[in-house]
Amino acid sequence: MTDILTRRWLLACLLALLSPLSGARDTPKGPVVLTISSAIEHGQPGPALFDDAMLQRFKQYRLTVPTPWYPQPQTFEGPLLRDVLAAVGMRGTQLSLRALNDYVTIIPIDDSQRYNVILARKRNGKLMTVRDKGPLFVMYPFDTHVELRNTEYYRRCAWQLMQIVVE
Repeated sequence: MTDILTRRWLLACLLALLSPLSGARDTPKGPVVLTISSAIEHGQPGPALFDDAMLQRFKQYRLTVPTPWYPQPQTFEGPLLRDVLAAVGMRGTQLSLRALNDYVTIIPIDDSQRYNVILARKRNGKLMTVRDKGPLFVMYPFDTHVELRNTEYYRRCAWQLMQIVVE
């Protein structure tokens, strides 16, 4: 299992190096929906800013998951958290996620490698609005990993995500 995760991580890093988002960073043309920065200096040129169109360029993944926030399983869609982090070259051990309402949760960066955690942009095929827990909602694959269905992991699902600080 560890060999598979290591290969996936190496592949994600390689793809990130070849990605149009690596190197010179794109400038958002629309409203910024996500800022990624590092608490540790890694030679980064400053925070990475993303609008929805930039996040849409990543491969989109779909999860249909049961959650405590909705009475029925919902389908969420967005890029993998690990792909977005790899594209901006951020390294660290944990992520501090901040929502629009100043909710902050800390997750181990290893979660993004171990599980297909997505930055959900859509719920049931529609872009999420602030009113609907958007524009971004960190979502774990509760459908395929029953062990994640507990308070610890539900707390890590920051909705109305606006910032990730890599520590």
